Amino acid sequence: MKNIVILTGAGISAESGINTFRDSNGLWEGHDIMEVASPIGWTKNPKLVLDFYNKRRAQLTTVKPNVAHKALKELEKNFTVHIITQNVDDLHERAGSSSILHLHGELIKVRSTKDVSLIYEWRKDLVLGDLAEDHAQLRPHIVWFGEDVPLIPKAIQLVEQADIVLIIGTSLQVYPAASLMHYAKPTIPIYYIDPKANQIDGLPSNIICIPELATVGMKKIMNLLTSN
Repeated sequence: MKNIVILTGAGISAESGINTFRDSNGLWEGHDIMEVASPIGWTKNPKLVLDFYNKRRAQLTTVKPNVAHKALKELEKNFTVHIITQNVDDLHERAGSSSILHLHGELIKVRSTKDVSLIYEWRKDLVLGDLAEDHAQLRPHIVWFGEDVPLIPKAIQLVEQADIVLIIGTSLQVYPAASLMHYAKPTIPIYYIDPKANQIDGLPSNIICIPELATVGMKKIMNLLTSN
């Protein structure tokens, strides 16, 4: 079977009711990004950071995968599918996709502030005083601004091996994730689904833009890929 690598961003989850990463004014749920998504913000006010992610975690219980998430699962009937997502929600998992790499971490996991290998599934609120087995404070298992993205080498390897690349719901503005498409073989097709897909400058010559919402664009992709 051909190997499809799918890069997903906030746009695919927005249609399930999860807010996109930041508003046009640069704020995320009313907060300056650096207050709630940086090591500096964590050091300055860990309680604010924990409260922020507790609300994001709680929101997950109110949303469900949409038809775009479910379509990616359907592709596994005819293709080997690997999803590389910038999203920290668990909607791909709940839709049933079997190979998901979370570049920026996961809301339903936490980790030690000392030992990054001590990672735990966590679905309730996280508060100051919740400790890892090394007795260090637990923090959200999220890659914050200014931190390394440890799974980028694995993501690059997946894209290099792809026969088809599909990009869904991302502005291609967040690096290093936005650079991944450039590791694809120049001879393979790259499909880009996003309402503003045809407004992005500097795209590779082999990219095919589908300027639609994820749910609409995936219907077109399913018809295209399953009819070949």
